[in-house]
Amino acid sequence: MIAIAAVMTLLTQQPPRAGALARARPVIDRLASSINGRIGAAAMIVETGDLVSTHGDDRFPMQSVYKVPIAMAVLQRIDRESVRLSQVMHVRRVDLVPDVHSQIRDLNPDGTSLTVRELLRAAIVESDGTASDLLLVLTPPADVTAMVRKLGIDGMVIATKEREMAANEMAQYQNWSTPRAAVQLLRALQQGRGLSAPSRVLLLGWMTETPIGDKRIKGLLPAGTAVAHKTGLDRTRKGLTRATNDIGIVTLPNGRHLAIAVFVKDSRATEAQRELVIAKIARAAWDAATARPGGK
Repeated sequence: MIAIAAVMTLLTQQPPRAGALARARPVIDRLASSINGRIGAAAMIVETGDLVSTHGDDRFPMQSVYKVPIAMAVLQRIDRESVRLSQVMHVRRVDLVPDVHSQIRDLNPDGTSLTVRELLRAAIVESDGTASDLLLVLTPPADVTAMVRKLGIDGMVIATKEREMAANEMAQYQNWSTPRAAVQLLRALQQGRGLSAPSRVLLLGWMTETPIGDKRIKGLLPAGTAVAHKTGLDRTRKGLTRATNDIGIVTLPNGRHLAIAVFVKDSRATEAQRELVIAKIARAAWDAATARPGGK
């Protein structure tokens, strides 16, 4: 008994073994310094909590990445039956947000009427700025941040609308996230925390359906890999792009899920360079997560 107790004590005193994602750290650190700008990244195996990050607690402007927590907050209201997916919202001309990507505005210059379901899909699949601002009528920015806090996530703030970001390029810094917080949010989404099963399926389906950003997280992953993701991108002004982002949930061959968040801020690199570094970081995390034990 004494011998067994001694062995157990020795085992519990051993430092925890590094997770599989630790293999990616040197590569991700190198990639994070490979182009002009500040890069923050985090990757987590959802089922185990195994995490790797670089600049993981730094703040980065989210741009349209913030549409994921916005959608989650609206879907929570739908789950509580205070809002309905079939509820119609009247889109007036004054509601059409200028100077942002918006098919709703472009196709309906005099306004239109859309259901909450249509607005949610437009915000996630098409990254529609008008749709996003209308959703924030249902759940204001402070309420979205409160929802994130209830999930136990501190490193994310939603404070402004698309209209404010379009009018003032510095306003985007008020909507910020750390890479670590972003993968924590993705983990909560994948695990179904805070959302009903139907709402979770809807949101993940839209994030998988989006055609935007195929050269970022998805860019270097094996063909056919399932990726539910949301991009964010600021326009380039005088050679400076303040935000180029992608966060997503990647389904691994063993059925587990890899949550990835990569943010590139204040960069003078080309869009192709920014997207490629995101793809390379995602691939490094994939390679580490799928490597055989003891393998290279």
